[in-house]
Amino acid sequence: MSTSMIWILMIVVMVLSMIIQARLKSRFEKYSEIPTALSGAEVAQRMLQAHGIHDVKIVSVEGTLTDHYNPQTRTVNLSHDVYYGRSVAAAAVAAHECGHVVQHATGYAPLKMRSALVPVVSFANNWVMWVLLAGVVFINVFPSLIWVGIGLFALTTLFSFITLPVEINASARAVKWLDNAGIVSYETKPMAADALKWAAYTYVIAAIGSLATLLYYISIANRRN
Repeated sequence: MSTSMIWILMIVVMVLSMIIQARLKSRFEKYSEIPTALSGAEVAQRMLQAHGIHDVKIVSVEGTLTDHYNPQTRTVNLSHDVYYGRSVAAAAVAAHECGHVVQHATGYAPLKMRSALVPVVSFANNWVMWVLLAGVVFINVFPSLIWVGIGLFALTTLFSFITLPVEINASARAVKWLDNAGIVSYETKPMAADALKWAAYTYVIAAIGSLATLLYYISIANRRN
């Protein structure tokens, strides 16, 4: 792929990312107005109990869309609006995060792979930009250095793509359980699925963006060499 094509791809990804983020925000605002009987915290607690999981805590954290499951601390961390919210959006997010807990409990392979990569990717994230910068500056002196940076960046790109099935599967588990448990109805089930679909798109576009950036750095290395 030529450098110009890569630039076009990166611009397209940037525009799509802004569109998706805006759409995600509007979807969650809309579905936050659709009431449910249970709060996000109650949905999470009920889903964990339904799967026989009793050693994971559900806590409220600051921020918006900061919801996540931390397997190290065994906590489902829900943002304030999700933790206390009694809406389709809150229920969908809470169930999604509990989907990750169920993945962890059942040994879901992509999650295990992603977890194994976390220490390596954390190291790569801390050093990749510095190594790439040094590789570009000193490419005529140490031509192999930029390839070290590219290797580090490739790890972060791989991590982005491994994340995709983890997130999509957690959403599928969430919607299925919400339906079976009667948390959502025939009318509100598509709303929960739609909210999580747009959240998943953010991971898809991030992975594509990471790949485009990786190709860009490879083109620089090939051109300089």
